[in-house]
This record gives sequence, structure tokens and C-alpha cells, in this order.
Amino acid sequence: MSDIPSGKNKIKTFLGCFLAASFFWLMNVLNKGNYSIKLSYPLAIEYDKGAFVPVQPLPKRISVNVSGDGWNLLRRSWLNFNALPVSYKVLNPTKASFINSTTLTDQVTELFPDLRVNYVVSDTFELSFERKIQKIIPIRIDSVGINMQKGYVISSIINVSPSLISVSGPVSVIQSYPDTLRISIPTPRIQNNFDETLPIILPTSPLVEVSHKDVSISFEVAQFLNQIPL
Repeated sequence: MSDIPSGKNKIKTFLGCFLAASFFWLMNVLNKGNYSIKLSYPLAIEYDKGAFVPVQPLPKRISVNVSGDGWNLLRRSWLNFNALPVSYKVLNPTKASFINSTTLTDQVTELFPDLRVNYVVSDTFELSFERKIQKIIPIRIDSVGINMQKGYVISSIINVSPSLISVSGPVSVIQSYPDTLRISIPTPRIQNNFDETLPIILPTSPLVEVSHKDVSISFEVAQFLNQIPL
């Protein structure tokens, strides 16, 4: 009776046989060389960032259909998330409206010498660039609109720092920015020397770089004394 396998031992034996059979089946499958899969691969668009701005998001990944043996496909599937991106150079951004899929396929082929690149899926390859320009905007204070307490006057020059700001971005957006920025002081009934930092209010755009976000304004205040009659 002791030589008859228990139920627990039967399960262990069955699992061992199943795992062994699965292992050999997997080895046999991976050694075959007639498989095709679609890989998602990182993409880096190279262009002159000092002279041009993309006005729509650039594609960051591409889908590549490749063929090869099971081992290479499995390895590429595991490593592809940490792989170096495919580099695509845009030589004339303002005239480039899409990525050349043939050129991109050739570059991908160089990265996959152990696989056959069938094609690159070109469904999100639109490009849109504009020239990048810079504009210098002087800052002026709305001195007429400063609200002083009755009997008090500004007794010094109005100091503004910075007195100029720069904005840079796509030409169509920068051209809409004002030539002069006028800052209003919202503080009511000023009767003491003024020294505050105020936010610079400009149109917001993720495509525009602004040199400063705040401006410091200061001036001295004096009480106006009526002349004593003789």
C-alpha cells in the first residue's frame, strides 16, 4: 500500500510533466523563424531648436512590423521600452509636413540587423513647424492710474525692474504680443513709499518662453503741504 502514489504526489508529478512539456514546446516554437509582430519603438525628431518651434506635438513612438525567429522577436519585445530612440532629422522644418516613412524604415532596418523590417506604420507622422523669433517688450507703468491718498504725491522717479522683457516662440504667436506692456498698480490710496513685485500679465502659451514673470516697482511718496499764506 505504501508504494501507491498519494493524491498530492500525483499532482506534483503531473505539474512536473506539464512544465517540462511546456518548456520543450516553447524552445521549439522560439527556434522557428517565420513570425511577425508589431513593435512600438521610441522616436526622436531632430531639428534646429534655436530656429524653429513645433506648433503641434511631435510623434514620440512608431509602430514597426518586423519578422524573424522567436528568440530575436522575444528579446526585442522585452528590450524595446529601454531602447535608444530612432533618430529622424528634419532638415527644412517649415517645408516638412510629414515624416518620410521610407527614410524612417531604412533607419529602423539599421537598428534591427537580426530582424526583417516589413514596414513602418505611418498613421501619426504629421509635422508642423514655424520659425522661432524673439521680441523685446518694454515695460511702462500706468502712472496716471496710480491711486494716491489725498494730500500725497510721488516724489521720486518710478523704478521698474526689469524695464524690458523678452518673449520667444513661433512667429504667428509672438506677432500677437503687444509692442509695449503697461502695468497698472492696483494698490489704493498710497501714502507710504511703494516697493512691490507685481505679476506680468501676458497671453499664455506652452510654445512661448518668457524671460520674466514678475516686475519690481518702487517709488518714494511725500505728503503735499499747502503753502502758508503770508
